[in-house]
Amino acid sequence: MLQDLDLVSVQEVRTKVDKAHAAFQQFRGFSQEQVDAIVESMAAAGRANARRLAEMAVDETGMGNVESKVAKNLLCADLLPRRIRGMKTIGLIRRNEEEKVIEIAEPVGVVAAILPTTNPTSTAIYKSIVSLKSGNAVVHSPHPRAKGCTCATIDLMLQAAVSAGAPPDLIQCINNASMEGTNALMRHPRTSVILSTGGSGIVRAAYSSGKPAFGVGPGNVPVLIDESADIATAVKKVVEGKSFDYGTVCSSEQTIVAPLSIKEKILAELRRHNAFFANDEQAKALTRVLLNEKLIVTAECVGQSPQSIGKIAGFAVPADAPIIVAEIHGVGKQHPLSAEKLSPVLAVYFVKDFAAAVDACEGILKFGGLGHTCVIHATDESRILEYGRRMPAFRVLVNTPSPQGSTGITTNVLPSMTLGCGAMAGNITSDNVGPMHLLNIKRIAYAVRTPAEAFPDSAASAPASVAHGAVVSAVERFLASRGVKTVAAAPPPVARPVAVDSHTVAASVVDRFLNQRSVAPAPAVSSTCGCAAKPVAAKPCGATCACSAKPAEPATAPAPPPPPQKPAEPPVQVTDFVCENDVRDALRQARKIFIGPKTIVTPAARELANQHDILVVARR
Repeated sequence: MLQDLDLVSVQEVRTKVDKAHAAFQQFRGFSQEQVDAIVESMAAAGRANARRLAEMAVDETGMGNVESKVAKNLLCADLLPRRIRGMKTIGLIRRNEEEKVIEIAEPVGVVAAILPTTNPTSTAIYKSIVSLKSGNAVVHSPHPRAKGCTCATIDLMLQAAVSAGAPPDLIQCINNASMEGTNALMRHPRTSVILSTGGSGIVRAAYSSGKPAFGVGPGNVPVLIDESADIATAVKKVVEGKSFDYGTVCSSEQTIVAPLSIKEKILAELRRHNAFFANDEQAKALTRVLLNEKLIVTAECVGQSPQSIGKIAGFAVPADAPIIVAEIHGVGKQHPLSAEKLSPVLAVYFVKDFAAAVDACEGILKFGGLGHTCVIHATDESRILEYGRRMPAFRVLVNTPSPQGSTGITTNVLPSMTLGCGAMAGNITSDNVGPMHLLNIKRIAYAVRTPAEAFPDSAASAPASVAHGAVVSAVERFLASRGVKTVAAAPPPVARPVAVDSHTVAASVVDRFLNQRSVAPAPAVSSTCGCAAKPVAAKPCGATCACSAKPAEPATAPAPPPPPQKPAEPPVQVTDFVCENDVRDALRQARKIFIGPKTIVTPAARELANQHDILVVARR
């Protein structure tokens, strides 16, 4: 019997991924109506057990508070299902008659869901619902410190899904979760996509697994309170957001930034909401206990109450204080409390004016929250737009508590527990991740135009361009074979063609070419003689004609023709790239392909060319 936890975990992962994959093969044949009925059953179970699961999470992890966790469970079991109700995710999802394109949803397969300790039950509900809504199976890997409440939530989701007709192994939970087991889950051949929530280490592991992955970056949310804001309402909402689940949501407010002109009003409102103000010594103590030398939040302070954090730091916080406030005087490493704190500790920073406040908020995001979330409280629309334009964040929230706004409780962004931070933070998306991210779309596209109709201007000008190039090339080769040197000149611009005779076009091109090369064209041939006799078509004067006149003597005797020279050997044209089709064309045309030391030859092309001796190394 295996005793090593990592080996047990890895073996469990292999077994449960195989079970989930087998269930997915059955589930992928379900209709949209069947899938929606299963999702509704899961959502109903989540709503009915929201409080019980919240209590389990607080008891097991010691993080956050029950009321906030109930709200997060309802976000995922109530708001999310209502938002995605009617969303087409199975089979034919869109038919665009005008564009002649039909879109068909294709589920990805098995979703590897990595769960956090901060939001264990709500995230399990969320990832189960979005995975099945997209037609997928899901295998959850709980955080070891939240295994009990997470596995209970997943079991609840599975029972509800099966009661509505889902295959019995469609939702799986790793009961013996370990880092080795989680890595095995992410790298399993039958894992199709990773939905990762947790610290930066697990997110990096997801992105380096070789599988498509949705992860998130850290949040360090600045809150700009503008002079145009309703100060009392703004501060009230900041306190609501910062105290929500004791700051465990990564989009919780971290620092208020405001102009000095409204400093006293903001401080007065914070005091009115019973915020505890730390003095300079207490702020230094907070820094020591909240953050390590790398400015990463210490585990013992994550999601703790203000009173517990004060006790750890060595000072007492009144029982009615919802948050701790500490004033800072800058942003960056020299001011550690300007970093993410994952606790109900709020920094405040006052600057000269709005422009300086925008600069400070941008600095806070660059210090530790790129791409995530920022907030502005204001009524001046121009300042709101300026703030949104400047901030390197993909959720710019206006006049709302931050965690409630970013997750879709108070705003119309998609309800979600996975908030993408975009390419600037190394994430695959900047969206709130939902069901549409966990499926691919197949497109059936009908022909609506011919190639000539697709490029009308190019098609119209092509014949003249080709004719010019072909004639010039032919004349150059002819003159070179006769030893006539030409003076190069730029080719004439190609005018838009008109309907003319092809012989006229060719003659015109030849004349222009000879003029450009300083070669006089042959004199025009007259079709009449100098007498009054009728012309003889296409015969020069002096040939047998109807008159007795003799041809005029030339002014000077023509120069003797140059001695014949050996035709110049045409230069070898070295090909830069050779593919299999190039070799097949050369075979059909019975020609060689000349390559040089820098020529790229595909393996298939080289194999075929070697069979028929097509490639020739050109000598420079």
